[in-house]
Amino acid sequence: MSGPLSAPKPYPSAEGISPDAYSLRIISPAYASPTGELNAILQYIYHSFYFEKYGFHDIAETLKSIAVAEMRHLDLLGETILALGAPPVFCRFPYYGFDYYSAKYVAYSRSLKFMLEDDFLGERQAARDYCRMENALKNGAVKEIVSRIREDELLHIKTLENILKDFKG
Repeated sequence: MSGPLSAPKPYPSAEGISPDAYSLRIISPAYASPTGELNAILQYIYHSFYFEKYGFHDIAETLKSIAVAEMRHLDLLGETILALGAPPVFCRFPYYGFDYYSAKYVAYSRSLKFMLEDDFLGERQAARDYCRMENALKNGAVKEIVSRIREDELLHIKTLENILKDFKG
């Protein structure tokens, strides 16, 4: 498997970030919610199995590469959530420790075209969510992390758009 499908810019660090309940509330849903990074990872891996099974090896590898990038986002968000003052529990609002993540949110379509469309729509939603977060954040260090993750989501959108355009499965 190849490495992450990521923009060339390095990721900022969560080092030096202090507890901040406001920023925590804003970024928490990106971690482990129906539209969060954990869900994206699981969905890309699930979809890659089917593309591999039906002989679309390049697409399967691309989906795995996107999943690896999403793993980096999950890692960075987990570090940031911890720095902001909450345990990085896999739920929508880690500070309160409720609304735990469920794999029921993964798009379990068995149509390859629908899988790609679900992934594309998920990336568009993620990019919009990160843009909204960027606009709401006041903490410059957290805003920089969100902005960097958003760059990857925009790259994923373009990649999936190109795959969808050419997909004949």
